[in-house]
Amino acid sequence: MSSTANVYALLAKGEAYSLEDQLELLADVTQSFAESLEIEATLRNAIEKFMQYLDAEAASIFLLDTDTVADNPDLVCRACAGPVDISGLRLPGDTGIIGKTITSRCCQIVRDVSKDPDFAKQVDADTGFVTRSILCTPLIVRQKCIGALELINKRGGDGLFDDQDRHLLGALASSAALAIHNARMADRLVEQERMRKELELAREIQMDLLPAPGRDGFPVVGMNVPAREVSGDFYDFLRRDDGLIYFSLADVSGKGMNAALLMAKVSSLLHHLAREISDPGELLTRVNVELCESISHGMFVTIVAGFLDPASGRIDLANAGHQPPLLHHGDGSFEEIVATAPPLGVLAGCQFPVTTLKLNDSSLYLFTDGVTESLDENNRPLAVDGFIELVRAAEYGPAARRLQGIVAELRKPAVSQRDDITLMVIETDGDRRPDAMKTQQIFALHFRAEPERLGPVRALVKRAAQSFGCNETLADKLVIAVNEACMNVIQHAYHGDGSGEVSLEVRTNGTQVIFRLEDQADPIDLKCVQPRDLDELRPGGLGVHFIREIMDHCEMGHLEKRRGNYLEMRKAID
Repeated sequence: MSSTANVYALLAKGEAYSLEDQLELLADVTQSFAESLEIEATLRNAIEKFMQYLDAEAASIFLLDTDTVADNPDLVCRACAGPVDISGLRLPGDTGIIGKTITSRCCQIVRDVSKDPDFAKQVDADTGFVTRSILCTPLIVRQKCIGALELINKRGGDGLFDDQDRHLLGALASSAALAIHNARMADRLVEQERMRKELELAREIQMDLLPAPGRDGFPVVGMNVPAREVSGDFYDFLRRDDGLIYFSLADVSGKGMNAALLMAKVSSLLHHLAREISDPGELLTRVNVELCESISHGMFVTIVAGFLDPASGRIDLANAGHQPPLLHHGDGSFEEIVATAPPLGVLAGCQFPVTTLKLNDSSLYLFTDGVTESLDENNRPLAVDGFIELVRAAEYGPAARRLQGIVAELRKPAVSQRDDITLMVIETDGDRRPDAMKTQQIFALHFRAEPERLGPVRALVKRAAQSFGCNETLADKLVIAVNEACMNVIQHAYHGDGSGEVSLEVRTNGTQVIFRLEDQADPIDLKCVQPRDLDELRPGGLGVHFIREIMDHCEMGHLEKRRGNYLEMRKAID
C-alpha cells in the first residue's frame, strides 16, 4: 500500500493526519499535475483527493472566465466532487464567499453560513444541497488571482474547518494554481503553433493566387510584400486569347485572415470574368453586385482594373475608390488617374466609368496605400510625392528591377512599413530601357585596370561632354566623377594589382548622358560601397560622395550573364 493510500486509511479510522502525511499528499498532487496531459481530468481527480483528505462533504474549483470581456468576469465551476454535480455552474464574479475570497485574495473560513451575509443561498436553493460551513482559498499565480478552491461541510470532529485545514488547503491551492497556469500557457503555445501553420498555409495559397512572372518583355510586372503573414492586397494579370492583357491591383479592407479570404474570393472571381468581359467598368459592376450580396458588414475592396492592347498601347481602366494610378510620361512628368467610383461592396447598383489612355513611351504605376503610408526617417508618411521620388530614382532599367529597387527603399530600416505593399507597372515592351533603340553610343573602350591608363579616358570623357554642349565646369565635374569611378574599380574590385580589364561605354538618349563601367572582377558586397558620413571618411575616401553629388542617378550591381560588376551613371544635359 502506498504512502498516500495510508493517509486515506487513517482518515477512514478517524485518525489525525501528520505533517508527513500532508507533504506526501502535496507531492502526490504536484506530480499528478506535472504529468497530466488533460488538466480538466486532473483537476477533477485532485478535487476528489482534497475533499477526502480534509474530510469535507463537497469541494469545487471555480475559475474566472478569461473569455469574459468585463471588469468583473464570471466565475465558472471547472471541477467538483460531492453529492451534487455543479460543473459548468456560472456565477457573477463578485457572488458569495467565492467572490469575496477572490476580491480580498484571502482565505475565508465560514463556520456557519446562515450568519454570513456574503453566502449565496441561491445555489443551495437550486441544487437542494445544504451548506453549513465553508473553507475557501484563492488560486494565485504570479500575483494574479485566477479563481478559488472551496471545501464545504467538515464531516469529522466538531464539523468546523480550522487553521490546520486552512494552511494545508492553501498549499494545495498553490500547486493547483500553478498547474492551471502552465496548462493555459501550453494551450496558448499549441494554439499559436496551429495558427502559425494555418497562416503559413494561407500565405502559400495567396502566393499561388498571384500570377507567375511574365516572360522578359511582358508589359505587366507586379510585386506584393505583406506586412503580416497574409495580405489583404492582391494583383493579377493574364493574356486573353484575343491578345488583350487584363490587369488589376486591389486592397481589401481590414487585416489578417478575414481580409485574406475576401482577397482570394475577389481575385478568383475577377480572374474568371476577365476572360469573358473586356470592358473594365462592366467587370467591376459584375463583381460589385456579388460582393454587395455576400460581403461582411464594414468590409470593402478598392481596386483598379483594366485591359491593355499591347499592339496599340491603349489602356481602358476603371478605378473603384483606389489610390490614383500614376502615369509616368516619357518627358519625366507624372499624371494622376483619379478614382471615379466608390469601392466594391459599398453601393449596390453603382456604375464604374472607364478611362482610356495611350501608353506610347509612358509607364503606368499602380500601388496600394501601404506604399504612400510608409513612414520615412522623420516619421512622416511618404505620400504620393515621396513615391514619385522613388520612381524617379529607379527610372531606368527593366520594370522588374525598378520595382525591386522601389521595394528595397521602402523596406530600409529607416522606413516603417505599416501596411501591405503592392506595386504594378504597365508599359509596352522596351519602355524606359536604355538599349540601342533609345540611345546613341558616343564611344566605348576597354583598358587594363591600371591608374596610368586613365589619362586617355579622361580626355575622351571631356571631349564627349563638350560635344553635348556642357560648359567647362560641368565637363570637368563629369571627368572627375568618371575618373573616381574608374579608380574605385582599380583599387577595390581588382585590389590595385592591374590584373583585369575595365570597359567604359558612353551613350546619350538626347536628354541625358549615360556612363556605364563594367569589370570582370569577383562580385563585390554592394553594402560596402555606400557613401558614409563625411566626418567618418579618411583621406581618399570621398570618391562615392563626389560621384553621387555630380551625377543625377547612379546604379551599381552584378552582371547577369558573366562574372563582374557594373556602375551606371546618368547626368541630365540641356
